[in-house]
Amino acid sequence: MLKQDIKKYIYQSLKRITKENNKWPIFCINEIPLNIQNDEKFGDYSTTIAFLVSKKLQKHPTEVAKILLDELQKNPPKQIIKIELAQNGFINFYLDKKFIQKELGKMSKTKSKFGSSKIGYKKKIIIDYSSPNIAKPMHVGHLRSTIIGEALANLYESLGYQVIRWNYLGDWGTQFGKLIAAYKLWGDKEKIEKSPISSLLNLYRKFHEQMKSNSELEQLGQTEFKKLEQGDKENRKLWLWFRKESIKDFKKIYNLLDIKFDLFIGESFFEQDLLPLISFLQKKKLTQKSKGATIIPLEKYDLPPALIQKSDEASLYLTRDLALAQYRFKKYKPAKILYVVGNEQDIHFKQVFTLAKIIFPKQETELAHIKFGLVLSEEKKKFSTREGELISLEQVINQAIKKSLIIIKKKKPEWSLSKQKKVAQVIALGSLKFNDLKSFRTADIVFDWNKMLDFSGDTSVYLQYTYARVNKILSKAKKIQNKNLKCNYQELNHPLEISLIKKLSEFPEVIELSAEKYAPNYLATYLLSLADLANKYYESVPILKSKNDLTLKARLNVQLILLENITNVLKKGLKVLGIQVLKEI
Repeated sequence: MLKQDIKKYIYQSLKRITKENNKWPIFCINEIPLNIQNDEKFGDYSTTIAFLVSKKLQKHPTEVAKILLDELQKNPPKQIIKIELAQNGFINFYLDKKFIQKELGKMSKTKSKFGSSKIGYKKKIIIDYSSPNIAKPMHVGHLRSTIIGEALANLYESLGYQVIRWNYLGDWGTQFGKLIAAYKLWGDKEKIEKSPISSLLNLYRKFHEQMKSNSELEQLGQTEFKKLEQGDKENRKLWLWFRKESIKDFKKIYNLLDIKFDLFIGESFFEQDLLPLISFLQKKKLTQKSKGATIIPLEKYDLPPALIQKSDEASLYLTRDLALAQYRFKKYKPAKILYVVGNEQDIHFKQVFTLAKIIFPKQETELAHIKFGLVLSEEKKKFSTREGELISLEQVINQAIKKSLIIIKKKKPEWSLSKQKKVAQVIALGSLKFNDLKSFRTADIVFDWNKMLDFSGDTSVYLQYTYARVNKILSKAKKIQNKNLKCNYQELNHPLEISLIKKLSEFPEVIELSAEKYAPNYLATYLLSLADLANKYYESVPILKSKNDLTLKARLNVQLILLENITNVLKKGLKVLGIQVLKEI
């Protein structure tokens, strides 16, 4: 990798300076900024590392850059032909074009494996995401967890990790006692089998509505849940049925989004582990009593006390999360566990992770809360119905497909309706996913349908369109190419061709960075910049004009290799983000 080789050289030079002058800060390779220069007047790559060093040393960046430049110029690798100091402390690197051109050949040899690595070989990572509640529809709030979680799972798979996709269902609690009571009072088996989620939700709502005029229903719900906890056969059978029908309904949406989970294990699975865990904590003298409840003080960690058990001895979500962590540590021994849950759960997970370190001091698993923001409407308000309820995920998907179909019908009226619908669905789902993933996850996302489906904006449609257009050029070019002519990568000497090779060579590093930072937006941004370059290239550089000129035909062969690598990276990058490509739009 061109970029990584230069970063390594900068790192080695910094290390030598630091050895002589320990006031200089130490950086790891991935912390060294290095950007592609698209204007050859300023070289091929540029670093602003002098700015980072100058902040630590409280010196001017130019002064720092001169010291670093002297060290860099002592024994540069053969691919670097010039290193110069630019304005204000920028350091530019000029590369021998032959090395850049040869890089394309290296990429071509790896083909579909380009961008993959074995960094995570023999390591397990559990990614906990989506997590809908049984007997309730998946709403727009679940969209972000599902999309971000799946993108992270794909990123870590690309790095060779054994990924365990875990859907931690909300399938326990007093609400299930109320639901069981409601079913016994008004339930209809056929309705539930026909439409599980909506039927169960209607029963639950009816129960709450009736509670307003019948206070005895509250006690009835608690009684039914207590029976469920104690293993009552009838209640257990009903609960398992509600759970099974709900998962079946959820899977329809997951199949549409092309998402498959390894496990659907929720809160209920750990119910039997809670009392032994609480007893263990008490024996370790970690707990205290507070107004009849059991807590673990966390003041020294600048956190509120962790409530482990209510005064009525009922367990809590936090207790179940600790039991869940204990189970995962013991059974899977993962290198990492990622919890893809909204920003609002920040304190909760800080408590869970702090307690995990206290209770299980020997475990080495890295725990991370992958936070994300809200989903907002075009008016930047909470994306909800007039009644204030979050819009169902199914509604959002259907709306996206409907809007995409209108656009496709206008653009491609000659296509059959079945083809229009198929393409509209791919575009719609891609738009939903990319609209989420293109921004850093902690930011709120806005559902602006016009922007999401813009063929020339920062959208998945733009990337899919770029892929389809390059693919079309490839098909035409292959009909006129002369395969007998020798491939000479030095034929690729146009500035845009050099820029494209440099940009393509960054792909493996971008995959690693996106995983390391838990930020798929790095990959999304990279794909947009690659598509921008690709569009500029085929709009300004002749590709299909070789005719009978042998020189142009020889050049065409390497141009085809460049185009094939562009389609390969676009396709693979989009696949990691969970988005399909289309050969024609």
